[in-house]
Amino acid sequence: MRQKEVAALLGLSQSAVSKYTTGARGYVLRVDEIEEAKPIIAEIVAMLANGSAERIRVLEKFCEVCMLVRRKGLMCQFCEKMDPLLKIGKCDYCLVDDR
Repeated sequence: MRQKEVAALLGLSQSAVSKYTTGARGYVLRVDEIEEAKPIIAEIVAMLANGSAERIRVLEKFCEVCMLVRRKGLMCQFCEKMDPLLKIGKCDYCLVDDR
């Protein structure tokens, strides 16, 4: 898909999509390299590409990926930047589901 099409699907500007894909904006967390996330991401892409994306289903799939990222401890690097005094090995904030 062209960036303009992706932007329209996601409600972003083409410029924002370009900056995200090149890494010029935001931090790139390579969730596509997590084996367990690949089928979920493929499902999201398919829903968006074929026009069958219901907002709630896409959000549910995004949440699945987010939970996977949290369980794997991939958010720890962000937390550490926000609070250098945080003891990463002793933190279980991302693992608690009742927030």
